[in-house]
Amino acid sequence: MMNAIHYPANDRGHGNFGWLNTYHTFSFGQYYDPSRMNFGALRVFNDDTVAAGEGFGTHPHKNMEIISIPLEGVIMHQDSMGHKEGIAAGDVQVMTAGSGITHSEYNGSPTDTLKFFQIWIIPNKANVVPRYDQVTVGPVAANTITTVVGPENAGTPLWIHQEAWLSMAHVTGDTGIEYTRKGTDTGIFTYVVHGTLDVAADDASITLGSRDGLGVIDEQKLTFTSNSASQFIIIEVPLT
Repeated sequence: MMNAIHYPANDRGHGNFGWLNTYHTFSFGQYYDPSRMNFGALRVFNDDTVAAGEGFGTHPHKNMEIISIPLEGVIMHQDSMGHKEGIAAGDVQVMTAGSGITHSEYNGSPTDTLKFFQIWIIPNKANVVPRYDQVTVGPVAANTITTVVGPENAGTPLWIHQEAWLSMAHVTGDTGIEYTRKGTDTGIFTYVVHGTLDVAADDASITLGSRDGLGVIDEQKLTFTSNSASQFIIIEVPLT
C-alpha cells in the first residue's frame, strides 16, 4: 500500500477577486485548513489566473524560496534587487527572499490572460542574501523527466537553499517513466498540469486528474504512465 496524501483539484482553496482567480493546494491567504499547511518543506502551490493588465503590487517576502512557472502569457517581474524581467511560458524563475525583498508581478499583456504556478519552499538557511535567477526550459520532451531546480552545487539549471528538487515531465500513451528519489528523508509531491496520470510504487497505483496533487512518503521510486498524455511537475522535499 502506497503511503500517500491525495490533494484533489476540486478540494483546493479558491478565491476569485475579479482581477485574480486563484486555487491553493495548501493553506494560503484567506484559505486556511490546519490539515493542509504543507507537504514537508513544500509550503505553497498556487494556481493563479491574472486578468489582462492586472497583477500583484509591490509586497515583501522573507526567508522563502519562491519558484514561478508561467503557463500562458508573460509575468512582468520587478524587485528591490534591481531586476525588471519578463517571464514567459517555457521559463522558470527562482527567487531567494532571504533576509528580505520587495517585488511586484504583473500580467505583461493589456489583452491576454496570464496563468502561472507559484511555489514556495521553506529554506534550510535563514536570512541569506536575496537572489534571483531564471532559465528558459522550453517544451519538455515527451517521456522524459527534466530536473530544473535543485540544491546549490547539484548541477541543475537553477538552485535554491534547500535539499529539494523540482522536475517537469511529459508522458504520452502507455509509456512509463521513472523518478528515483534523490535525497534522504524526503517525500515526492506530484502535480498534474494537464491530462490523467497513473502514479505507481511497487504494486500500488493511484490515478490523478488535471490539477490533482499527490504527496508520497517512504517510496524510493515512482513510475508514471498515462493512457493518453499528461504534463506534470515533481517536487522532492525534506519531510522534516
